Amino acid sequence: MMGNDNMMDLCELTLAVEKITRKAGAEVKRCYEAGQFKTFTKDDESPVTSADYAANDIIVAALKQLTPDIPIVSEESDANDIADRRLWDKYWLIDPLDGTQEFVAGSGDFAVVIALINNHVPSIGVIYAPIHDRCYMATIGRGAFRRDSNGLSPISISKEHEGEIRVAVSLRQDKSLVKSRLSGDFSYTYVPMGSATLKACLVAQGGADLYMRIGPTGEWDTGAAHCILNEAGGDITDLTINTLTYNQRDTLENPNFIVCGDLSLPWDKIVK
Repeated sequence: MMGNDNMMDLCELTLAVEKITRKAGAEVKRCYEAGQFKTFTKDDESPVTSADYAANDIIVAALKQLTPDIPIVSEESDANDIADRRLWDKYWLIDPLDGTQEFVAGSGDFAVVIALINNHVPSIGVIYAPIHDRCYMATIGRGAFRRDSNGLSPISISKEHEGEIRVAVSLRQDKSLVKSRLSGDFSYTYVPMGSATLKACLVAQGGADLYMRIGPTGEWDTGAAHCILNEAGGDITDLTINTLTYNQRDTLENPNFIVCGDLSLPWDKIVK
């Protein structure tokens, strides 16, 4: 078990990281509302914008000042900078702008994402949605919270299902792929939302029961959300219901995964 002093340090660190996500989020919001950004295409054909890079610069500089001895893995990291990542037992894992497609499309559903991974387990998770001015955060062992215009509130997954499983789905991607992986033995309703991490937060706060992601993602897409989900009573697993791991494979790419809320539901029967 972690001592109280270390736990307090982690809680203080979480609040410091919240400030960093808000600072990066303010720059992302400025770019978004002014329409002042350039869009590029990465080697994997996914979009990236000048706002992603600006947020990344803000976060990396702030984290280096906050914790000079903790290395950083970002979606925008140069491969050479993280070549020896497998040797790291503790590191920051960041996605400076999750939901770039939503950012470009103008939906407002995007977020700044920072996690601390400690011995392969997410121990801090902070997700800030600047257009909604809503922040989700968790510290391992201390619960999950949302901070918005109503202040700071604890959040938890829903255990009320009323015969239907609520599935968070993308605003833009075809739902048929997700539907094809869900058992016909259960009833579903679908809740559309943008950014992957915001869909995970929707499950964490009880607004949906399941989010399934079929397709390429990186560990930075799930690290912070995973900490928040765990502290809210849920989990993130692969499609065979094994909990996702961090920095334990040759690649930083995730397998297809599900974000599940109520762990008493028969997920191995719900997901085909």
